[in-house]
Amino acid sequence: MKTQKSLRVLVVDDQESIRELIGRLLEQMGHTVIGKASNGVQAIELAEALLPDIVLMDIEMPQMDGLEATKVIMKKTPRPVVLLTGHEEPEMVIRAGQAGAGAYLMKPPSALEIERTMIIAAARFADLMELRRLNLELKDALENIKVLNGLLPICASCKSIRNDKGYWKAVEEYITENTEVHFSHSLCPACIDKLYPDYKKKNVD
Repeated sequence: MKTQKSLRVLVVDDQESIRELIGRLLEQMGHTVIGKASNGVQAIELAEALLPDIVLMDIEMPQMDGLEATKVIMKKTPRPVVLLTGHEEPEMVIRAGQAGAGAYLMKPPSALEIERTMIIAAARFADLMELRRLNLELKDALENIKVLNGLLPICASCKSIRNDKGYWKAVEEYITENTEVHFSHSLCPACIDKLYPDYKKKNVD
């Protein structure tokens, strides 16, 4: 059984027989096993070094189990993860999702089951990465937006504004410091008439 797209797969299981079985099935499907690990610590190291397209990871392993290793991988080097287990428990499915796994597979798996879960995990991973990207863009946008709200103490005479530290500043200086607005100075018609009365009279004549 060969799929349209060949994936680079990291296989993680503390049982050598399971690693070999999954490896053979993956190769029959046209995928490449780029690394094998027997515990969570090795899985993290290989995931960071090899950057696999997908990780097939056992849950119950020595040193570090698959749930904890998945959490670390999703934090340090995010990869699609399929968790493997010999026990089907509703609680384990919830914990697998919380750890960041994209799919859950019972051992020993068939080629069809492996293929199906890898597709699901890859799709969920793509959705997760897109959501993370959008969240970062939103965070950056919010950090770059400065909004004035509430009451501003302003002098009734000179129109200076008092900032939150108690200092009075010219209105244009205050707004420039607290928003993305920049000023270009000019004169309105009323001020031109008041300050330069001869200017308008001269132009009329």
